[in-house]
Amino acid sequence: MVITEITEQQIWLALENVKDPEIPVISVVDMGMITGIQLPLSDFGLRTCSITMTPTFVGCPAIDVIKKNIREEVLKLGFDEVEVKVDFETKWTSDRMKPEAKVKVEKFGLAPPVMLNDEELTEEQLNNVRCPYCQSTDTTLRSAFGSTLCRAIRFCFSCKQGFEQFKPI
Repeated sequence: MVITEITEQQIWLALENVKDPEIPVISVVDMGMITGIQLPLSDFGLRTCSITMTPTFVGCPAIDVIKKNIREEVLKLGFDEVEVKVDFETKWTSDRMKPEAKVKVEKFGLAPPVMLNDEELTEEQLNNVRCPYCQSTDTTLRSAFGSTLCRAIRFCFSCKQGFEQFKPI
């Protein structure tokens, strides 16, 4: 049997298939949650790799599901073992999201987070959130607490729709 080398690029492509359980239109790669890939061979000749992920929130209830899905997807490449480490030291921010992820989030019906660039959220950014349904910025914050830790509830005065916003973190 010929064993072919599995590349880091193949792992990144496989990880594109691991969707966020709470927003199934974006992957853990889109979210910027993958912070490391290591491809060591073990002492016993087994094909192993280690994936490091940074969760969006320390208390995110989806961490175990995401870890399981990462492991299962990367194992499909032919590894004997895949270790998924959770990095609680690296702070995840919504600025880690790819621009195309923010477009996908909006099409999904969530207002995407604004770029913070390590700055405080301004009053203007807080008040100028675009409705994902009609694109109006005539919206208001109804509750800073949405259905998950990373969402807030807003209301659009133009189309009279309630919607959730992915919080800028």
